[in-house]
Amino acid sequence: MEPATARYTSQIRQYLQALECGDVAGICALFSRDAKVYSPFLGWMAAEPFFAKVAEASGQSTITLIDICVSATGEPRATGYFVYDWGLKDGSSVRFECVDVFEFGPADLIDRMIIVYDTHPVRSIVGDKYA
Repeated sequence: MEPATARYTSQIRQYLQALECGDVAGICALFSRDAKVYSPFLGWMAAEPFFAKVAEASGQSTITLIDICVSATGEPRATGYFVYDWGLKDGSSVRFECVDVFEFGPADLIDRMIIVYDTHPVRSIVGDKYA
């Protein structure tokens, strides 16, 4: 079996690729059935309705990975640090740096994800188009 670092890195790369494409089924395949996602905009939600809402609001987007960091304490946790050029369906867009914190469970599926970014500049552009 490959080390956790390689497995978590692979999962995060797959997640970011699916997110960039708006592939809700592809994203949800990486999450456990009962996974929860925390969004600064929407609070805690189940993964599938959260990512469906993101896809509904999104247009053409680009994600540029900066780094992936795996827990130094041996916990089943890793972060993805990236720049999100988020295009919205109405043609507007917003660019921001984001860190997603992933907690992994059995079979390396994501059990919990916490999204961290400065919402102030995003809210001024996105407003209620996403909420």
